[in-house]
Formats: sequence, structure tokens, C-alpha cells
Amino acid sequence: MQIEALYIEPDGVYAGLPDVDAWCEMRDARGYPGPLPVVAHPPCQRWGRFWHGSTRKPHQYKLGDDGACFAHALLALAEWAGVIEHPCDSHAWRWFGLRAPNRHAGWQRTPGPLVWWMDGATMRIRDRRAGEWWTCYVEQGHYGHMSRKPTWLLSRGVDLPVLDWSRGEQRLHPTALARYGYAKARRIGMTAMVGGKDKTKIRNATPVEFRDVLIAMARSATNEK
Repeated sequence: MQIEALYIEPDGVYAGLPDVDAWCEMRDARGYPGPLPVVAHPPCQRWGRFWHGSTRKPHQYKLGDDGACFAHALLALAEWAGVIEHPCDSHAWRWFGLRAPNRHAGWQRTPGPLVWWMDGATMRIRDRRAGEWWTCYVEQGHYGHMSRKPTWLLSRGVDLPVLDWSRGEQRLHPTALARYGYAKARRIGMTAMVGGKDKTKIRNATPVEFRDVLIAMARSATNEK
């Protein structure tokens, strides 16, 4: 069964897969017309811990100012089923009226999201999307990521797999530990020590094993669940 992978890197783990139609930035996944189920990785920069930008230049950005990418991902799930991946504690959950999942507790029901429809530059209508929506907390470190990478998933209309719900072991970069000591190494985490021009891509990358979990979920879609 073919599925659509939205908001992905053109040379990332979804590229070239059979029966996976990849939507990178150049294609603009906000224009996805359906009707196939989706795996969506909408941009997280304006929803995460540092949504406002650098701590040296606070509030240079607005919370949720992602060009409506997350809203369009929600609409794709509402219409065609699938799964959305976002960082743990993403502000998008509260923004769209979703219930934040408890940690290490498996799949949990959440009310359908509230989606604000735009009429020009004005928000006109607020509509809660119907259907059974599920969310969970999982760590991608169990599936091959270099760090624990706590993650939230949101799904509708697909089978819900049993994942590794446990808390991963603490991971400290040996260079950070030697240079800064335990307290700071623990605070900055593994990925803070990744350098080079591709550091952001490496930090954000989805492990192949976790990608396969998400693809299998989308392929199980009936749009009637």
C-alpha cells in the first residue's frame, strides 16, 4: 500500500523507498490533496523548547509561526489517517487542544484537535476534528537514535503498535563529560556535541527502525478506525 511521507528531508530515510511518496520542502506538503494515509514530520522549531529563538536574542520568533505546517498535517490525518511525529513537550499539542500524553504509559486517547481555518489574515472558524485520536510518548533512542530523543506521536485511523515505552538509559557524550563535568554534560545531552555542517540534520534524523514503525502504522490505515 502506498503512503505519503510529509515534511521530510529530500535525501533522508524516506527517500527512494518503494510505495512511499516523499514530500520534501520543495514540494510543500501543505498542498497534499490526499487520498492516501500519511506519515508527517512537520517542522518543530516554532513549537519546541526554544520556539522563541536563541536565548541570546529572546522572542525573535512567534510561538507556532510555522506557516500552518502542523495545522495542515492535522487536516491530512483528519481526512486520510496516519501518524504525526513531534518532539516531546511540543507546544502544538496545547495550541490545538490535544491532550499531552503521560510518559511511559502507552497509547492514550485525546480529544480531536481544534483547527483554526484562515480567511485571508483572519481566523474565522474553529472546528474540532471528529474521530478517534490517539497520542503517546516514546523515545527514539530505543530505535537507533544516538540520544534518547523523547517524542510524541499523534495518530488517527491506524493500528496502534506496542512500542518500547520504557525510559532509556542516560547517555552522556564522553567529550562533554571530560570537558564540562557531569552536571553540564547531563544538561546539554548527546546531540549538543554533534558538530559540522550537517549537525541539525543528524540531530533531527529519524532512525530507520523508527521510520519503519511509522510507515507500518500508515499502511494499516482504513480511515474508519
